[in-house]
Amino acid sequence: MDYLLPVIAVIAGFLFVVLLRPRKGKIFKLLLAFSGAFLLSITVFELLPEVFEGHSGKQPGIFIMCGILLQIFLEFFSRGAEHGHIHHPPEHRSFPWMLFTSLSIHSILEGFPIHHHDTLVYGIVIHKIPIAIVLTTFFLNSSIKRWQIAVFMILFALMTPVGTFLSTQITRTEAFHMPVNALIIGIFLHISTVILFESSEGHKFNVTKLAVIITGILTAYIL
Repeated sequence: MDYLLPVIAVIAGFLFVVLLRPRKGKIFKLLLAFSGAFLLSITVFELLPEVFEGHSGKQPGIFIMCGILLQIFLEFFSRGAEHGHIHHPPEHRSFPWMLFTSLSIHSILEGFPIHHHDTLVYGIVIHKIPIAIVLTTFFLNSSIKRWQIAVFMILFALMTPVGTFLSTQITRTEAFHMPVNALIIGIFLHISTVILFESSEGHKFNVTKLAVIITGILTAYIL
């Protein structure tokens, strides 16, 4: 299921757009808020305590900050797709290699801790669905050819399972376990906090959004 669920999430988001052609509205923003709260909570409840256990000094923190910086760098090429936004229209009709490469690196890395944390896969699934919806909507409104869209989405769906498989090989070496997990924590912290900030309009108080965020936190805690 660790390998299958992220793929199903991307397919579900793709089919949702293709079959229903929805418009981004309040429900989409609430889904993003829930995914951000859930992912942030899983990171704080499970990943952070583990990465600092048995490691004194600033080394874990350095790798976490490197993860944050890496995600900021990737977003220059992904246009913010990781947190449910693509801020600029496509400029070419050719296959969007920079977008694909950036999202692939992100997806492979987010697949690494799934094998060691049973509940994290649900956070990735909830995170993947709105990303797939945004990407599919973005591509269908662009000049990119349909077969290229299909190739992009299929490969994108497979990247997280690839990361999960690689983690079973790399993290067998204890020296890589802490740095890799800390790097991923930085990525998750950046994405989840950006999602929570961007899902609010004008930073206005919203009771529904607050309830969704609390639900995401409680769900992560219970699981």
